[in-house]
Amino acid sequence: MICCCLMPDPHCFVLSAAGCTIRFQTNSQDAFDLLDRYIFPTVPRRLQTNEPHDLHIRLEDEVGASRLFVDGVEVASAAHPGELLRKLIDCLDTALVPRLKDLHAVHAGAVLVDGRALLFAGASHSGKSSLVHEFHRRGVVCFSDEYALIDPQGRIHAYPRVLLVRNGGNDQSPVVHESIAQDPAPVGWIFTLQYVSAGAWSVNQVPQSLALLSLLQNTPHELDQRPQMVNAFQRAVNGAACYAGQRGEVADAFDRILKLTASDS
Repeated sequence: MICCCLMPDPHCFVLSAAGCTIRFQTNSQDAFDLLDRYIFPTVPRRLQTNEPHDLHIRLEDEVGASRLFVDGVEVASAAHPGELLRKLIDCLDTALVPRLKDLHAVHAGAVLVDGRALLFAGASHSGKSSLVHEFHRRGVVCFSDEYALIDPQGRIHAYPRVLLVRNGGNDQSPVVHESIAQDPAPVGWIFTLQYVSAGAWSVNQVPQSLALLSLLQNTPHELDQRPQMVNAFQRAVNGAACYAGQRGEVADAFDRILKLTASDS
């Protein structure tokens, strides 16, 4: 555990996410406001500066130069704190996901529909973030656009980072959740979809075994280190209707997905 304070008169807060206690520290109000707005925004902050923690994030903000430190090691620099936000989010993902104990991560967007989780499994650039953002924009409660956290009973838990939405390219903009799922939910549907620009909707129901394979292919964990996750993933797919294929634009996909979920209810 690290518990030292390395900067004079810092702006600090501590939060707990994914089983990890993290200390955030900076030397400017602008950087502090950035961290407070975009880093796990739905997770309560604690302002005790001497609380023990597992991970120490420090953002030094000087005129024309900002530097990001993780546990005392500089990992990135930029002209402005906002330019380090994406790197910071990546660093948190890299640090937190391996620390998960009773939960297993899958690269998947997840939203809450009629009391059940709807998963969009897939790697980066498969379009899962844009789907979650569309559901969020339409007032649907979200779990995450990046990681679905699966417990031993096969239920989905939220990974409470901001949504990261691409604007037609590789750059991603943070979008703060209006609401995030507070309780775990069983899986109702698993979609493994690939976005094809100007493509037509071509999605079919598939066996649960294929959905299970998709979850295993999209987990960041090593199977030999977490053999118990196979049972957890099996329980997740057991009650799910599973689909795979390609989709076109997100608004059309949203309508078609809701029709399928309604027909399966």
